[in-house]
This record gives sequence, structure tokens and C-alpha cells, in this order.
Amino acid sequence: MPLDKSIKNVLVLGSGPIVIGQAAEFDYSGTQACHALKEEGIRVVLANSNPATIQTDLGTADEVYLEPLTPETIKQIVLKEKPDAVLPTLSGQTGLNLAVALKDFFVEHGVRVIGTSVKTIELAEDREQFRNLMLALGEPVPQSQRVKTLDEMKAACEKIGLPVLLRPDFCLGGEGTLFLEDIADLAEKGEYCFRISGTHQVLVEKSVLGTAELEYEVIRDSNDNCITICSMENMDPVGVHTGESIVVAPAQTLSDDDHQKLRSSAIRIVRALGVQGACNIQFALDQKTGNYWIIEVNPRASRSSALASKATGYPIARVATKIALGYRLTEIENRITGSTAAFEPALDYVVLKIPRWPFDKMGMNEPIGTSMKSTGEAMAIGKNFEEAVTKAVRSLDLKGTNVLDNPSYQATEKRLFHLIEQLKTQTVDQVHTATQINPWFLHKLKNLIASRTGLVDFAALQEQPAVFNMVDTCAGEFDAKTPYYYSTQFASRNESRPSKRKKIVILGAGPIRIGQGIEFDYCTVKAIQALREAGYETIVVNNNPETVSTDFDVSDKLYFEPLTVKDVQRIIHNESPIEGVLVQFGGQTALNLAAPLQALGNTILGTTVDDLDRAGDRKLFKELMDSLLIPTVKSAIAHSKDEALQEAQKLQFPLLLRPSFVLGGRAMYVVKNMVELEHRIEESLMISDGKPVILDEFLQDAIELDVDCLGDGTRCLVAGILEQVEEAGIHSGDSACVLPAQRLNAQMLDRIRLFAERIVTTLKVKGFCNIQMAVSNDDLIVIEVNPRASRTIPFVSKAIGLPLAKMAALIQADALTLENVHVPPTRKIAVKACVFPFKRFPLVDPLLNAEMKSTGETMAFGASFAEAYLKACTAAGQHFGNSVMVDDCGKHTAAIKAAFHDAGIQVVTDYHHAAFVICTAAGDAPASLRRLCVRDGKTFLTSHFAAMALAAALKENPAFTLVPLSQVHAETASTSKAAKTA
Repeated sequence: MPLDKSIKNVLVLGSGPIVIGQAAEFDYSGTQACHALKEEGIRVVLANSNPATIQTDLGTADEVYLEPLTPETIKQIVLKEKPDAVLPTLSGQTGLNLAVALKDFFVEHGVRVIGTSVKTIELAEDREQFRNLMLALGEPVPQSQRVKTLDEMKAACEKIGLPVLLRPDFCLGGEGTLFLEDIADLAEKGEYCFRISGTHQVLVEKSVLGTAELEYEVIRDSNDNCITICSMENMDPVGVHTGESIVVAPAQTLSDDDHQKLRSSAIRIVRALGVQGACNIQFALDQKTGNYWIIEVNPRASRSSALASKATGYPIARVATKIALGYRLTEIENRITGSTAAFEPALDYVVLKIPRWPFDKMGMNEPIGTSMKSTGEAMAIGKNFEEAVTKAVRSLDLKGTNVLDNPSYQATEKRLFHLIEQLKTQTVDQVHTATQINPWFLHKLKNLIASRTGLVDFAALQEQPAVFNMVDTCAGEFDAKTPYYYSTQFASRNESRPSKRKKIVILGAGPIRIGQGIEFDYCTVKAIQALREAGYETIVVNNNPETVSTDFDVSDKLYFEPLTVKDVQRIIHNESPIEGVLVQFGGQTALNLAAPLQALGNTILGTTVDDLDRAGDRKLFKELMDSLLIPTVKSAIAHSKDEALQEAQKLQFPLLLRPSFVLGGRAMYVVKNMVELEHRIEESLMISDGKPVILDEFLQDAIELDVDCLGDGTRCLVAGILEQVEEAGIHSGDSACVLPAQRLNAQMLDRIRLFAERIVTTLKVKGFCNIQMAVSNDDLIVIEVNPRASRTIPFVSKAIGLPLAKMAALIQADALTLENVHVPPTRKIAVKACVFPFKRFPLVDPLLNAEMKSTGETMAFGASFAEAYLKACTAAGQHFGNSVMVDDCGKHTAAIKAAFHDAGIQVVTDYHHAAFVICTAAGDAPASLRRLCVRDGKTFLTSHFAAMALAAALKENPAFTLVPLSQVHAETASTSKAAKTA
């Protein structure tokens, strides 16, 4: 069937802010979908609230709405834009939920749901309907029963027999899924599952714990053509969520009979469901008996779809979008091979994914299990399992992590390292019995242990000579036209041959983690685009399978490799000669490679390494600020515990303790006295990894600012002065922020620009510079300077309408200057709000502090701060009613109560009568209250500045209006010359 020409205008639903279980993979799939639609001349309207994404750039879509992803908002967009169709299956669970909620509205307004139908979505999502369909097909599913009460749950457990799995409905990333092994735990676990379930119902399912878990990624078109793209195998057995497990592709331990059996089952299921597009099917397999069960089906692009796409080179999201438009698989071109998309990839290499967890940011080490807790993942490619796993470990960037403390069989973030420790003293059979991990994997891990030393040195394996092979998607059956590469020690022919073009190497940011998220991939992609447009060959090094930067057609050449000095140097040597290396776009991971790469004779483009050091080294930084007559906080540095305690006596408590060169405030604490300092100092020293820790006198009740700048070596452009809504002491990545600033007068804004210009020009910044400042009692103080892309660059770029990352890349390539470039004035107010993962970590006190804990962000525009702030909070999942409980907020308690009373919000003392809660104090009792809010899904604030801002916004009570991004940019002053150039 050819293209359905009645479709001329499509609404693409985004997935919203990055949360655990729904991360950057949906920017990748959504961006690919937008490109596939635009190739057909179709107008694309995008709805998403996440500013850090490529898909929310004008250019990716024809119109963008940075608005809350609620049914009400989508209705307004449909009425305004009048799309012919909506595409909901490339935006995770968010898109499916909206499609189901709005199915009658779409029918009423003549909007077709293209791709997989709402009927199919409901059939796959409703576990009871799905179970009945599987039984009708003769496909095995674990015995189960849907329940609505604890009594029904108890009866179901008695009927099915323990252990069972409790599965709440419509929960992302296994959230709320629990194993029940002891009936004594039924009340506690059952109440939790009912509370978190989207329908307040729970499926009680017979446990298949300990069996092998496998996934198949399947594509089907409307003509019933159906192929499997990739098989994937979890190293961990059923019981550890697939997002938490090491995963290999293709499956390594299956017999051909088992593979064909599962492949045939997957195709039968997809056909029976009527899926049109991508579908992920999860199996449990008893490899002793050959019995299998269907665990779950996702009738959409998924986290595993991104991994399968990068593992095989097959563009699943693009093909699924073409199918949604009416094309058959045989009519769709695979751009990598130039052949039809109707073929099943074959791999002559092993792909391995390892998750990255945020336990370090949460200050705890919980076990991993049925509910996802990881924020991102690294992917590696090798000729065998051993090679792939060593590369994947190097890609995790585990600086400051003690991976060998207290080895145990319990599944934790250190599982891989603990298994290797156990295999040094125990047999494979013993470890298999304790863990149920397939002996094949354990034998492979045992191969990594050096017989002489009994140690595994993952870094030393880089010393072996290696060549680069291409990911050709089909084991050489077809010629690859758009290859990407991986290093291997087990091949003799180097397939990556350098061209004679001008080349620039761009370092990515690696796996997504708290403090270094999708924002840096946004900057990387925009830099690639700018340099390609300027005629450079772009060579990208990254290892994150979820991101747009690792898509097959974004750069000229992609190396899926660890971001270590030796791995990157090997690539540079292969590509020589090159113009230089860009390190400003990949966060702290890339910036940390600047000095060692330069020491090896490489050219670091942009700000010089010496000037990077002047900004990052605290002693040199203080000397620089003094020379510029710029005030800084009184501080000291220390290389040891004793030195820290000695230096602290010269300062006034409270102190801000922080390590050097870390992400997102890692191990950063406000300490009130010597006892607290002594308790925290050793962790900070370990994280600093030989560099000094910093002791700053803490600024209380100060307004914190993020100032994003560009420099061209002699000039400075202050792109945005972002005012944090929360007070100083709460990490800027966890604070809401507003542009333009609301509480600063014109004189203060001029001083901020003056300080920024002095710093940027003195450091001869070429590219980005982020400066953190604070206003305290009308004094302006500089806190720190980061001469690299910041996490706020995408937000500022969208707010002011200038492509800052593209401009920064061109400046570093000497292809652009800032002469006559000005920031266009904005008429709309933009606010960024944060989302947090606390419901995944119920034991953590969710009190915001100096260490960053947010996983993602939302953005909203408004005519006033109140409108933009409340819209951004709504998009972040916060809900405010007409009553508030103001608990212990110290000296600010009375003022906060008065502010909400003045706003017409009833101030109550009973938690159960409160729609939301304000609680800013530390201590056990306030922490218990905050954890109770997390448990019940009740909105709470832990900042007195944020509480006062919220009260003022609720008092204004503005109506929400749609603000398309094109309108925001059209309302700015005439577009600058730099914007046109970039």
C-alpha cells in the first residue's frame, strides 16, 4: 500500500520529562518519527514539555508546543492545529495513556490514531483481555487473577499458590511490581500496589522467578508482513527488571529450537494483536524443560527498541512511522543498506548494555529487582561477550565508586563485580545455584579473571592492539552505506578508513545519569549539525544507545566506544589528521579528557586547557576573581581530612563542602559544625580522586543565578540570566528557574553582565561558559565558572530563539564570531521545573539540598511568572488544590502560612485534609512526613523561597493559554545575524 495521501498534518505526542523508566530513548524515537513524516511532505506538530530534547526544536517539527502533556492541553492543541492524525506510539507510556484517554475526542474531531490502533493498545495494556487472547492463541501465560481488594488478593494467592507477582496497572518501568513470598506481607505489599495502580486494581500472577528472560523486537505492517529485528537476553533471570539487567544481543544461550519457538510465538502474538509498527515482547523461558511464558507485550517503541536499533543498525522508529503512513515493509528503504526494510538483521558481533544507577546520588545502596531504578545505560560492541563487557564497564564512568565492598549474591548495582569476586573462590555451579544466572554467562565472566593475579583490570585490556569494524546490520550479506564503528582485538582488517576531508572529533556525554542528562546530547547533536552544515566531517564518540547523537545518520562517522583517554586516542590516531577535538558538549565526562588528550599531542578546540584549568582549579580561580575585583565566597581547599578540619577553623559555619570536578553536586553537603564536617569529609575526598575538596562559607537566604554565556576569544554574549526559584543551597539542577529574572533590578542585571563579560573575556572563552552567581543582601558574588555547555543551554536556546549550541560549535571551529550579535528581547516568561525519582527510592528523605537528585525537567511559557510557573509545575506532575499543610519551616513558617492564607488557600494542620504540603526542616519527623507524601503521591515543597513563589502564583490564579514556540520566537526582536548564520 502506498502513502496515505489524506494525511497532511500529524500531531506527534512526546513523552514529557525524563523519568526513570522513560528516558532519552523517546527523544531518539520521536525525532526519527518527525524526520520520517517530514520526508513525505507532511506538516508535523509536536507536543512535549521537555526542553532538553531535539524533537522540541523548530526544524525537527513545524510547530512545537512546550506544554503539559494532559488530556486538556492535547484537546486545545487539536482544536487549534486541526491535525488529520495523531501518532502516539513513539512516546512511551505517556503517548499510549493519552491515546486511550482521548480516543472518543479524536473520533469526534476526525483525528485518526495512526500506527497501532487504540483497540490494540487497550488489548495489550489490559492484562485480563491480553491473557484471554493469549489463551485463545494457545500461547502460555502465567496463571493470574485480577483483584480489587485485599480479601480478593488473599484468595487469589491461595488459589494460585505462593510465590506470586503483584502487578499494578499502568505503571512505568515496573514501578510498584512486587514479589510476594510470605502471606504475612500481603497487607503491606497489597496496599502499596493498590495505591500505585492506575485503575486501583492489581494482577496477581504466578511467579516464574529464576527462569531466563528474553525479549524480541518485532515490526509488522498493515499487509501482515512481520519480521523480528533482534533477540535480546538478560543476564539476570526473571526477578530483575530488564531495564536493571545486563542485556546482550543477539541472545547467547538459546538453542536454535528455542529461538525459533520464541520467534514464531512473537510473530503470532503481534499478528493477533494487529500491531502496525513496532512491538516488544518479553518471554520467560525454562531452559531445562523448554517451557516458556509470555511476560509482557509493549505495542509501541520502547527502551528496548532503541537498544535493538543501535545494536542492529535497523531504524525501528523510522520504519514504524512509515508503516503508520500506510507503507508496507517492502516499500520502505533501509538507508543503511539501500535495500528494503523487509529483512531480519544478522549480527556477527555481540552488543552488551549495562545500566547506570543513581544510588550514589541517593546516599544509599538498595538491591535491584522488579522495579526500575536506573537512569541510563552504556552500550558496547565486541566480537565476543568478554570484549563487549569490558568495554561496557569502561563506558560507565564509575569514578569514585567502590565496586568491591562487601561482595554478596544479592542483586545490586555492583552485581557484575561481585559475581567476579565470587567466581574467584567458588565454582560456576555454586554461583549458578545461588543466582540462577545461566552458567554460560558465569563461565564468560570467569574467563576475565587473570590466572596469575586473580584480578580483572578492565582498563588494561585497552592496551591490546585493536582495529575498527563496522556495524553493517546484516553480517556482510549487503553492503552498508552508512556504517558506524566499534573497536575489536579479534579482527585483522581495519574497516574504518579516514577520508581526506577536514575532520572534527566531538565527544559525547556517555550514559545518562543525574547531573549529566539529555541536555548534553542536545548540545552534541546541535554541534554536529552546525559543523556538517559548515562542511566539516564530524566524528562522534559516544556509548549511549538511547540518544539522538548515536543515530545512524546524525554524524558522518560514529564510534560506539568508551569515553576514556586511551579509547578516544585510538580513534583519533585512526582518523588523523584531524582539525581538533570538541570537549565542551559532553558534560564533565568530555571536559575531564581535555588535559590528558592535549598532553598526547591533540588540539583541543575552543577555550584552552590552561584557561579551563584556571576556571576549575579553586586556587587559580580565586586568584583570577581577585584580579578582576569580583567578590567570591570566603573559602579554603584541603587535600586531606586533617587539613580540612584545620582550614574549617578559619571559616564561619555553615560551610558548603564539595569535591572538585564532579557532576550534579556529587557528595556536596552543607555542614553546620565540625562534627558534621568530620562525618562527610572522607566521602568528598574519595570522590575528588586526588584533587582537593573545597570549603565555602554558605550563603543563607541568597538568590542563586545561572548565567549562560558565549565567548569568541575576545567578546562575550550573555545569553541568559536565569534566576533560581529555590534559595541558594539547593542545587541549581533541582531548582525551578525563570528567564528573564523577576526579583533583580536593572542595576543588578547590569552588574551581572559586567562580571560575566570580565570573566569570559579574561579567560578568552571560545564557546560556552556557565557562571553561577548569588545575590545576598544586595551583594553580587560569583560561586563558580564552568567553561562548557550547561544543562540549561536547551532551555535558554528555546526561550530566546538563538541556536546557542550551533553557535558555540562554529565559534570553536573559527567559523563564527560574536561581532554585532545581540540577544533578542523576549516578551514571554519561561520557567523550567524539575521532576524527581523519589517514589523509586521510598526510604530516601526527599529534602532538596546541595546534591542534585532530579532526573529531568519541564518548560512552559506564560504572559506572567505565575502562569509559566504553574504550567511548568503541572507538566512536572505537581498538583495544588485549595488546602495546604505548612509543617516545620523554621523561622519562615509564619510568613509561609500568611502568604497562602492571603492567596485564598486554606491552611490546615491535618495531613489527610491537605491537598499539598510545605515542609522545609531537616530531622526525622519532617523526613517521615515527606516520605508519606511520596508514598501517597501528594505534592510537597521543601524550599521556603519556592513556597512563597507558589503562594504568589496561586493568588494570581492565571488562566493557561497555549503558547506555540514559533510565536515565542516571532515575538522577539529581529532575528540576529548569528541565528541566520548558524
